[in-house]
Amino acid sequence: MIRNLFFAALVAAFCAGLVAATIQQFRVVPLILHAETFEGEAGHSHDDAAPADHAHAEATPAAHDHGDAAQWAPADGFERTAYTTLATMLAAAGFALVIGAVSMFANIPITFANGFVWGLAGYLAFSLAPAFGLPPELPGMPAGDLAARQLWWGATALSTAGACLLLAKTRAGWAFAVAAALVLVPHIVGAPAAPDEASAVPAHLATEFAAVTLGASMVFWLLLGTIFGKVNDVLAHRSLAQPAGATA
Repeated sequence: MIRNLFFAALVAAFCAGLVAATIQQFRVVPLILHAETFEGEAGHSHDDAAPADHAHAEATPAAHDHGDAAQWAPADGFERTAYTTLATMLAAAGFALVIGAVSMFANIPITFANGFVWGLAGYLAFSLAPAFGLPPELPGMPAGDLAARQLWWGATALSTAGACLLLAKTRAGWAFAVAAALVLVPHIVGAPAAPDEASAVPAHLATEFAAVTLGASMVFWLLLGTIFGKVNDVLAHRSLAQPAGATA
């Protein structure tokens, strides 16, 4: 059973990850590249207004080189596409193995009949719920402390996933109350606030990026759950059809 679950998770991750990477390449990456053209605009204006500071920066090449090394990024074109696709596939595999482990320990099999619901729960827990406090951000947008944002994101994802799992196991009245509390508490506490700074990124670009990112994430999760369930069913039926005593 564990072997079947692992194989189904990898197949689902490959298919859903490939689709997600394709959507990202044609819809998400162009928005990121567009936003990158606005990065540093405020800094350029400041340098123009203070030529002495600009000259001082040019007089310290060692510091300038250190900054370039710290801001390495893959080259545009094939290298950037390859790294993005690889990262998406690895993330897909990780998420698929997580829901497979939850399925096994909660004793709720992932099937073709409920795979869509599994995917929907994953989308709610890992994408939609955290996005209410921390919407997807483009390069150049002001953001709060990284560690605080990661902590809040993780707590929100875990509490929302716990609410979904609780409702999957029981429909008692108390379960609905506890699930509602688990979903609401992180948002009552609130996500780390971004600094009150002007962003050079246009508002319409940030809105479009958030919408496209959440849409791509929804497609990914629904595909992941549905394909996971279908492959899991096929493998389970094959296992049952094996003659008694047959070895894998």
